[in-house]
Order: sequence, then structure tokens, then C-alpha cells
Amino acid sequence: MSRPTTPRRPVRATGERPAARRTAPASGQKKPVQKKQVRKKAAPSRRGRGGSGGGRRTPWPVRLVRGIFGAVWGAGWRLAVFAGMILAGWVAVVYSTLPPVSQMMDGRVRGSVTLMDREGETFAWRGDQYGGGVHADSVSPDLKHAIVATEDRRFYMHPGVDPIGIAGAMRINMSEGRSPLSGNGGSTITQQTAKLLCVGRAFDPSSGQTEAQYEAECRESSLARKAREAIYALAMEVKYSKDEILTIYMNRAYLGAGTRGFEAASQLYFGKPASQVGPAEAAMLAGLLKAPSRFAPTANLARSQERANVILGLMEDQGYLSHEEAEDARAHPATLSAAAANRTGGYFADWVMGVVPEYYGKGTTEDVTIRTTLDMKMQQQAEAALAEVFRTKVRAGSEAEAAIVVMGADGAVRAMVGGRDADVPGGFNRAVQAKRQTGSAFKPFVYATALDLGYSYNDRVEDAPLTINVPGSGPWTPQNYSRNFRGWVSLTQALEDSLNIPAVKVSEAVGRQNVIRVATDFGIDSTMFNGPSLALGVSEASLLELTGAYAGILNGGQSVAPYGLTSLSVRGETGPVMEKEGGIGERVISRDASQQLVYMMNQVVEHGTGHRAKLDGRPAAGKTGTTSSARDAWFMGFTGDFVVGVWMGYDDNTPLTGVTGGGLPAEIWHEVMVRINQGRPVTPLPMITPSQNQPERMVGGGQGGSQGQGGQATPQIPVPDLSKLPEQAQGLAERIMRDVRGLFGRN
Repeated sequence: MSRPTTPRRPVRATGERPAARRTAPASGQKKPVQKKQVRKKAAPSRRGRGGSGGGRRTPWPVRLVRGIFGAVWGAGWRLAVFAGMILAGWVAVVYSTLPPVSQMMDGRVRGSVTLMDREGETFAWRGDQYGGGVHADSVSPDLKHAIVATEDRRFYMHPGVDPIGIAGAMRINMSEGRSPLSGNGGSTITQQTAKLLCVGRAFDPSSGQTEAQYEAECRESSLARKAREAIYALAMEVKYSKDEILTIYMNRAYLGAGTRGFEAASQLYFGKPASQVGPAEAAMLAGLLKAPSRFAPTANLARSQERANVILGLMEDQGYLSHEEAEDARAHPATLSAAAANRTGGYFADWVMGVVPEYYGKGTTEDVTIRTTLDMKMQQQAEAALAEVFRTKVRAGSEAEAAIVVMGADGAVRAMVGGRDADVPGGFNRAVQAKRQTGSAFKPFVYATALDLGYSYNDRVEDAPLTINVPGSGPWTPQNYSRNFRGWVSLTQALEDSLNIPAVKVSEAVGRQNVIRVATDFGIDSTMFNGPSLALGVSEASLLELTGAYAGILNGGQSVAPYGLTSLSVRGETGPVMEKEGGIGERVISRDASQQLVYMMNQVVEHGTGHRAKLDGRPAAGKTGTTSSARDAWFMGFTGDFVVGVWMGYDDNTPLTGVTGGGLPAEIWHEVMVRINQGRPVTPLPMITPSQNQPERMVGGGQGGSQGQGGQATPQIPVPDLSKLPEQAQGLAERIMRDVRGLFGRN
């Protein structure tokens, strides 16, 4: 029997009330009126945000804070988006101006000058040295790692600006008592490269800005400048790869001693390319980045090695070197190459740089190579000789200075010492720049004039009291150094003993203008004093001028122009743009006159005031010179091969104490000559062999002090030594000489 079917209840959602059952109204009944139900508004929940329940409202301070925070947040992210858009636009603009990497590697304002000695070995550099472009993937890995470990350990991780590094630098600055932005800057390699590039602004000489002003502007460290560098760094990171940025940095960094880039520095300091440096050398090069001049190994090798040890520690800490490799590098520190360690020749280099045209020298924008006459061995020997004499024969603490020039007979300068400190690039060069009175070192030009006019080395002159009336000055009475008189002496004896009165008499007899002409033609370029004291060396000259003039005496009486450059080449040119083969010029005095003069100067060394300069087994000729109050002391002389000039004195003209040209200068000259001639065959001097029957004449007629117009003593007709004639002929000879004087209107 089936169950009665029960209607299924409709399924409703939980909590849904069942709808009121609707029944149709009975027929005839009115539809009931339903009341409109008014829904009550729900009471606010007592559970506030963060509350534990209940219907309390949030306190107004909280609502105020929330409102302010919401406003700030809303404005902040909008401003951030706006600033980001500006930043991106700025970076994009800078990005569009960045050239290819190849155009950014050599950014020097000046070119370089490489100076080579006569053997072709480099001995000095001037200007901004650039060894050529290197790339991050072509240098030694040790060098690449040393740079990154030293300057920017997160280089390969940051986008050009390193907030972590900046925060660390600020913390260090404050811990050391400085302001957060003073001292360490936290700059990345990319930012440093931006600084080296001067944020894209190249030097323009036509702008009126000097190079120094331009570089100062590029090094500016204001906040505005750092912001520009940061923008430029970000643009570089977008434009270039990390290794390309590192390549630019490695080629533009200044590394001391005038070097730009790691290739130039590696070649200068170690004599090898940057691709071949080991850990110790790489650490030393990277250590220069902090303070190139201070840590340059040419300035202080020990300090540079200490700095390198710090870099080795960083490389070890960052995993670039094992402990064993770092210890081995510390045990075998980097040392300078022979060329870099040799710090001689600086004065010579400065002199050569001063005589080449500006556009090939100090102002060059090209890379120039100059071959010179410098003999590095002689240079070292000259410096050693000077140091030895001052060490053994000059009181400790003396501030007296000295200078030396070594020259060939053709004017080629082989060595130059401009002062006791041999390593002063750009310093005061006393061999070239100091103009000093020459004293008796000038007398050979007086006698050269007389010999060229026909006088003989054996002619005689009276050493007797002399007074000359000088217009505007009154009577002038010269004195000999010994304050006594020798009577009649030969010209050779007068020069040998450096007698003053005979030198004045000869000068007056041959004419001062003639003496000035001969000295000038021999190469003394200074203005001469045209007075009777001319013969005593009151005019000034440089040591280089005087040495060149003596070289003219050695080479037979022809003028000499001192020179140090033999050829000058510019990188990229097929051949030299300048060449020099010799400095011999026109004849000044006859060869016979020069040979007589060389003999007279040989007697100065053999028997006279220059006897301390005498060389064993090698003939030499020379002349001493001491000026008034001993403010200057000279010894000038030569062997058959070389001329050497020595000057000694104080820079402030303080008189020397107990020093004359025949003393310390002669001993310095002797030391130099012994060293530079060691092992060389003996070359005879180009001088006469004195004749026993050489006739003698009198110079000045023994009239001491006869005066013509203009205050100049009237030159006297040479008078033979009548005492050597037979007694019966003396009277006749005297009458003839009186008649000759009468013809010329002379007494």
C-alpha cells in the first residue's frame, strides 16, 4: 500500500524565514490591507577598528593622524612618481649625449713629452703621459680586481649609485668627528668616472677658462655637483656595460708623476704593460688612486709599498687572492724599474723643455718624443762628484749651492747639474737661470782678443800701479788679489797667476769693444759693461753660456751654441719634425790664437791658480774666477774631449767664506773630470809647443794709466823688450819707437 505523498518543502538558505503562506481570499471577502513595514535602521556596531567591541567612535586625534598620514601618503607617491619621471627624463637626456667608449678613453688636456738620452733610453717625462688605450678584459686580472676591491667592492651590483656605500661613508665621517658629507664620499667607480669626465664637459681653451680653473671646477664637491655626477653615472650605467665603464676609468685616472691611465703608470713605474703586472704591482697601482702624488713610488717607495699592503688585504678579504698569494705578494713587494728609479737628469730635462717650441713642449697637445745629448752615466758621475765634495769638504748645514755643466767641443751638453738637490723637476736651475758675475773666468776673452790681433803668449806687460779716470765715476785703481805687483810679466804669466792690472792694461790696449765682440761671438749673450773693469769680469753670464764660450776655445776658435736636442718626433708622423747635428758656428779668433790661448790656460792648471784641478797623466786647461767679496767662485776648463764648468755661491749673494775659484770649484771640477774620463784614452790639447826663441813685445808700453778721450786708456804700440837687444842697438831702437809714436800722435 503506498504512502500518501507529502509535498516537499522548498530548500531555503540558512537563516531565511519562510514566506507567509498565501491563501486566496474567499469569494466576496475583501482583500486584507497589509501594513507597510518600516525597516529600522541598524544601530552602529560597537566594534570599532581596533576596538574590542562596542559601538564607540574612533577618537578624534587618531582620526586626525590618519587623515594627515593619508594626505601625505597620497601627495608623496604622486610626487615620487613625478620626480621619477623627471629623473628618468634627465637620465634619458644625458644618455643621448654619451659618445662611444673609444672616444672617452684619452681625455687629456695636454699631450706628453718623453725625453730620451743619447743611447735612446728614457730618462724623463713631462706633460700628461698616456700609454695607450687598455680594456678591462685585456689588463691583468690582478689589476682589475685590485681596482674594484679598493674603490668599489659592490661595483658589479649597484646601478651607478650605491646607497649602502654612501651610508657607510657618512657613518665613518661622523665617527671621525667630521660632518656627514666631509671626507669619505662613498662614490662608486661610475661616479668617479663621471667626475673624471667632468660630467661630459670638455675643456675649451677658447672659453677664456684656464686649465687649472677647469680642473678645479671638475673636482668641485658641492651637493649640486654630486647630484649631477649621480645623474651622469646612472646614464652611463644604462649606456655602457660595467666593464666599459671600468675601461674608461682605467684610462683616465691620474696616477702620479704625470701619468694618465694604468698603462702609462705601469710602463713608467715598472717598465711593463698593464697586462703583465702581478698582485704586488697591481696593488701598488690601485693604491695610487687615493692620493697619486703622495703614494707615487717615485716620491716615496716605502710609503707606496705600505699602501700596497693595505690593498692586498682588501683583495684577500674579498676573495680575489688566497692567503698564500697575498702573503707571497707582501714578501715580494713591487719595486721601480731602473728607468723610474733613476731620478737624474731633471735639470737637463727642464732646460730642453724650455728651448723647444711651446707647441712641442709645455703647451703640446700631441705626444712628443725628444732624443737628447744627455749621457746618463756622465750625469750620474757629475752629481756624485758634487755630492762627494760637499760631503767631505764643506761644513755640515751649509746652504751654499753649486752647478755643473759638462759639454763636448761641439756644444753638445752631456750633463747638467742645476743645484745640490738633483731631483727638483721645475726647480731653479742655477746652470741656466742664474746670471752671475764671472770674475777672472772672463780674462781668457781679453787675451783671446789680443792674440787674434797679433800679440803673442810671450809678449810682456807691466804689472804696476794703475789709475784710470772714469768719466762720471772718477779715478779707478784696480788691485791684484795679492795686493802686490810683479813688474814685467808675460801674457802667459799674467793669466797663469790671474793678475788683474795686466788684464786691464791688455783690454785697454786692444780696445774694450773688441773684447766685447769676441766674448759675444763666443756665446756670452749677456749685456757687457763697457768700462775698464770689463776685463775683471764684472759683467754677468750663466754657467751654460760661459761653458759654451770655453768650448769655442777648445774647438779651435769657432763659436759654439750649446744644445741638448738631437731630434724631435710627434706620434703619428713618419719622421722627425726637428733635428740638430751640431752647435759649431762661425770662426771668432784664428786657430793660431786659440792654440796659444789653450797653452796659456794649460799653464794655469799646471803652475797657476788652478793647480788643484790638475789631472794625473791627462793635460787640461782652465781658468779660475772669483768675484768681488767672493760672492761667486768659478772654475772653467777642458781636456781634449770635454769642457766642464763649475759655479759655486749662495742664491742670495751672501759672500762665500774662504772659497775662491781655485779652491772648492777646482776640486769639484777635478772630481768630475776624473770620473767622466775614466777608461778613456788621453786626447792631447790643441795647443802650441812654446818656442825657446819666441820674440817678446811690450804691451801698454809700461805707461800705466795713460788716458785718451772718453776716459779710456789709449792703447799703446807694442814695445819690444829692449834689454834683449845688443847694447849698441838699443839707442837706435828707442829713437825709432819715438818716431813711430809721433806718427800716431801718441806719447
